[in-house]
Amino acid sequence: MDNVRHIPHQQADQDGLNRTSPHDIEAEEYVGGVIMHDRDAYLECARIITRDDIYQPGIRLIWDVVGGLVAENKQLHPVIVRAEIEKLKRLREVDQGNLILRLGAQTIPGVMAPAFAERIAEQAQLRRRDEYANRLKLAIAGGATVDELDKLDADFRQYEERRTSSSGSSHLAASYVDWDPFFATDFGSIQLLPGQLLAPGQQITVVGDGKAGKSLLVQEWLWRMATGQTFLGDRPQHPIAVLYVDAENGQQDIQERFLSYGGGPGRMGLLTYASFPPIRPLDTAGGGADLMAMVSDTEAQVVCLDTVSRFISGPENDADTWLSLYRHTLLPLKRAGIASVRLDHMGKDGERGARGSSAKTQDVDHVWELRAQGGGNLLLKRTHTRTGIGPDQFVIVRQAQRDGTRYRPGGTRHILMEWEQMQEAMEGTVPWLVAQIDRLGLPNDAGNPRTISALASAGIKAGKEKIAAAVRERKNRDNLGSRETFPETFPDDLPGERSPGTFKGSEKPQVRHSPETSGEPQETPPSPPSPPLREGKGEGRPDADAPQTPLCSICDKPMNADWANRGYDTHIGCDPTTGSHPNTAA
Repeated sequence: MDNVRHIPHQQADQDGLNRTSPHDIEAEEYVGGVIMHDRDAYLECARIITRDDIYQPGIRLIWDVVGGLVAENKQLHPVIVRAEIEKLKRLREVDQGNLILRLGAQTIPGVMAPAFAERIAEQAQLRRRDEYANRLKLAIAGGATVDELDKLDADFRQYEERRTSSSGSSHLAASYVDWDPFFATDFGSIQLLPGQLLAPGQQITVVGDGKAGKSLLVQEWLWRMATGQTFLGDRPQHPIAVLYVDAENGQQDIQERFLSYGGGPGRMGLLTYASFPPIRPLDTAGGGADLMAMVSDTEAQVVCLDTVSRFISGPENDADTWLSLYRHTLLPLKRAGIASVRLDHMGKDGERGARGSSAKTQDVDHVWELRAQGGGNLLLKRTHTRTGIGPDQFVIVRQAQRDGTRYRPGGTRHILMEWEQMQEAMEGTVPWLVAQIDRLGLPNDAGNPRTISALASAGIKAGKEKIAAAVRERKNRDNLGSRETFPETFPDDLPGERSPGTFKGSEKPQVRHSPETSGEPQETPPSPPSPPLREGKGEGRPDADAPQTPLCSICDKPMNADWANRGYDTHIGCDPTTGSHPNTAA
């Protein structure tokens, strides 16, 4: 073995394999033990350290649970802490509860807790610097430039400054209003985020039926926000960091959807997507801490929870559940100026909004309800608002292109409905009636009698004046040319939209709902049989010798002139459906 070079013990420990990050085991155990007995000790320590300063995972879990108990004004005791951890099914992280019993039995006086918390904070600072040094070494080994190293250094310094400003009593003083700059701020001129659905730091809920397409709308909206694109006609802004936390949609659906919006490798901007993250319930202190840690990691300015009911542990109909969600998660987000979007399901009674307790809407700035109108048409309406800033309603068209069974990349988008489309979607208007007549397959030159008969056969009710106006509009098409119902291809830029350039195509698209969205209208019903054309009446060519008095299209008998002038071409007793009339058997 003479050819083996022996490494001194001290040198071997410096190679990083046997070295642990700086931490103080003794101080952490003393603090973990005392806070399970003493509420004031926890509050004093919380002024000095955060959960991230604690190195040992088991003691960090104890810290989170005690914080939740303190926030809910519950009694403290190691037995109670163990019961809470058992509810979370995480006893294995505290040695099946043995760690709790050991720390709870070897406690210190509460007045000594801050001194040990300061030792923990000092070691945590060393640990962060150690981790920063390792990141620098890895970056240098990976060929990082000087500018990239400067960016790492600036990020580290900024993080440390934020920690310093939030330590001690300054985190309480930060809530005091500074009157001069407060009244110098023009809150009415706040720039809404792209899409005009919320402002920076606000919290909103998007409510809808299970198949209304909430995720489809919000995913595209936040993707466009994170990539600096416009949405719903709003002008584009600089990309905004977004964290989308999803416990609803599978990864295959997520991939297909973002490709259909125009996303893909290199085209996701500042969007971070957490798919089924293992975070604790957000109506607990631990869950709120988990989410805030994710926000810190991603530097997100907007957070989306899809769907909010998947992230709570309490009963959905219990107001305390939503009050706890606000206290542990939404309030920290609001304090930090982070906007949030919560997706929620509609209740059984759609007129009453989201299911569950009414406490859901007490803490949000806006509640938006999304309702499918059929044919890819959507109505997004604001039902509750705290500020009143921004539009109250959007009428939206969801457009999608398909290649066989898959959605074409870049072929799905939500756009504002144009005025003409809006009129067609409003039942009872003349454009709506024209669209119904088109679906029945009548030619443009169909007159009033034939149109009335076709509408009656289809069960579509409309007044005489509106039918006459619809008939005139359809007849005028021969002079103006037939209109298109859908473009051959998506243009590079729709009005008010900025496309990533992936919406081109030569194949005529199929307009359908996007993935997992139902509510499409059924196939166009067959046109009703038109009355037989006869010489001298109906739509046929009049005979030169034909009588001037209109004849009934069923029995060929002369009609009352006043009755005919009102748009009817059959007697009252004649049935256009069966062809029967008073002189024959039905």
